[in-house]
Amino acid sequence: MNTKTIQIAPVNKVITVKAPQAKAFDVFTNGIDRWWPKTHGIGNAPIVANIIEPYKGGRWYSTHEDGSEAVIGHMRVWEPPARIVFGWEINAQWKPDATVGSEVEVRFIAVDAGTTRVEVEHRDFESLGQEGGQKMRDEVNGGWPGLMELFKKAAEG
Repeated sequence: MNTKTIQIAPVNKVITVKAPQAKAFDVFTNGIDRWWPKTHGIGNAPIVANIIEPYKGGRWYSTHEDGSEAVIGHMRVWEPPARIVFGWEINAQWKPDATVGSEVEVRFIAVDAGTTRVEVEHRDFESLGQEGGQKMRDEVNGGWPGLMELFKKAAEG
């Protein structure tokens, strides 16, 4: 039997922000509703808020005008102020799906007392299959740079 493992390259993005490490971590996590666009959601109604529950196992979810919630993922690693890892529980059709999930790791590296290097690695697209995984990879590869600029603006503001 010949089995082939699908390999889809991770997406890696880096940005430097003029903010201390702890502030950068806090803005990315507790302050996500201040910078994540309300137009970037997976629910069926307009977004009211984005929320990250600040602990391992906590949800990243959005609340919507119709009262519903949509889970984006769960925190797999919670290490303030240095690192988070969360599941991206979204299928290739941009719908919530706990049976699939790529993974996002965000590292906050202090360059000096007032500057932080933020590294995002979005990986494990294979759970979506070859076609769906490549589609998701291509779309987030184009999406993360703009999101990181919005985060930078909030962190430096």
